[in-house]
Amino acid sequence: MEHKHEVVVEQAGLEVPLKEELGSQARLATEIEHQMTFWEAVKLYPSCVGWSIFFSMGIIMTAFDPQLLGSLYATPAFQKDFGYLFEGDYIISAPWQIGLGMGNPIGQVLGALGASYPMEWWGRKKTFAACVIMTAGCIFIQFFARSLKVLLVGELLGGLILGTYATIAPAYASEVCPIALRGVLTAYINLCFVMGQLLANGVIAGTSQLDNHWAYSAPFAIQWLWPLIILIAVPFAPESPWWLVRKGRFDEAEKALRRLASSRVDVKPTLAIIIETDRLEVEMETGTTYLDCFKKVNLRRTEISVGVYTIQVFSGIYLVGYATYFFQIAGLPGNKAFQMGVGYLAVGFLGTVLSFVVISKYGRRRIYNIGLATLSIMMFLIAILDCVPNYESRSGVIWAQSTLMVIWNGIYDVSIGPVCFVILCECSATKVRSKTIAIATAVQALFAIVMTVAIPYMINPDEANMRGKLGFFFGGLSAICFVWAWFRIPETKNRTYEELDIMFERGLKTREFKKYEVTT
Repeated sequence: MEHKHEVVVEQAGLEVPLKEELGSQARLATEIEHQMTFWEAVKLYPSCVGWSIFFSMGIIMTAFDPQLLGSLYATPAFQKDFGYLFEGDYIISAPWQIGLGMGNPIGQVLGALGASYPMEWWGRKKTFAACVIMTAGCIFIQFFARSLKVLLVGELLGGLILGTYATIAPAYASEVCPIALRGVLTAYINLCFVMGQLLANGVIAGTSQLDNHWAYSAPFAIQWLWPLIILIAVPFAPESPWWLVRKGRFDEAEKALRRLASSRVDVKPTLAIIIETDRLEVEMETGTTYLDCFKKVNLRRTEISVGVYTIQVFSGIYLVGYATYFFQIAGLPGNKAFQMGVGYLAVGFLGTVLSFVVISKYGRRRIYNIGLATLSIMMFLIAILDCVPNYESRSGVIWAQSTLMVIWNGIYDVSIGPVCFVILCECSATKVRSKTIAIATAVQALFAIVMTVAIPYMINPDEANMRGKLGFFFGGLSAICFVWAWFRIPETKNRTYEELDIMFERGLKTREFKKYEVTT
């Protein structure tokens, strides 16, 4: 579509549309985005899809490392080289499991909070490239580690950098795509978590029976593949147009939009709505600092963002890292435990792919709440099965419990797993989006640290040995979270960021968001 609006004025040496023209273009962009279907958006914005997927590759690295570590605890060569004898078998002690497992969640706290500064100073692209280079360096430490102390250093330093991707990926994905693609491309981040976990389990399943250090060194070495791919392509990536507009670089923002869209798209209305939304948030005084995230104008949005992300931990998702170990302790033979661990994540992969269809068709609020309620019920079922008399001698019960865990993961990855990232990106104000995502990631990671400490003591045979009774704990937490989600999570589907700004600023009740008609 061609547009004849070319009236401009000079401001600070840059060409900017007049306010009236800006508003007209922004309204046009809003109308176009509301009418655009998913497949139309894919055809019109193929580069947007590709680059969003590219930036999300950092999440694959973030998920691969801790999943790899959790699976190594059940790898005989790793147990022998790094563990100690307990009742005739080599195991890694709970304190060392805790210490090694701390790298990723501690890194997410510090890395996520720290990443938002260079993201605002130098942009998403340069920050991403710098972090990938540092990740490649940290892999050297893990690869050459031959003691738990050296491995611990590699995990802590590596986790610090990996934590930055949890902020970079959703911020970039939410800023480069139209409404029709926003849900799927932000939900794709969850698929990257699953792919990282699945790849780690697949690699370990292939190397776990080796009787030398390559059983764990080879999986560490495979991690170099991601930096290699990313560093070759990242120089060609477009910067976020929202970041460029906030820096007053309108010409560069327009060029970035052109690179993200096909030649058939007139990007001027899109640029107008970005400028208009930025202007609106300046008027609303949303701010740009961490402190601004807790101001009245942003507090509710920050609460929702933190809540949906933290519920992932409370639902029991950190058992994923111990899936193979859990199945082994539950009573499955070693090779069957590895196979079940891979199947567990394969179901999660299929669930996330299915979520793309679900997210495109149904609202965020409905998917999240129904999914969370179902997960809570399933956790209680897993726990009840663990209470069956003579549990250890009932293979049918053990298989039923393990199967329920697999189904639980599939439901998680259809519902609260991917939808969390959609809500996180849609509820945060654009000027403090990187800060809000960082805060949500940090709070989630803090609770993940608690789980990292608690789960080994709850699950290890030389400690509490709770096995499936963990379901009572996580089922109860999920039920409490469901009550909060029902009253606090609004419907944000098919809304522009400007519309969401207005609805939050007007203080709409949670149930009013779905049918509210925005008038300016």
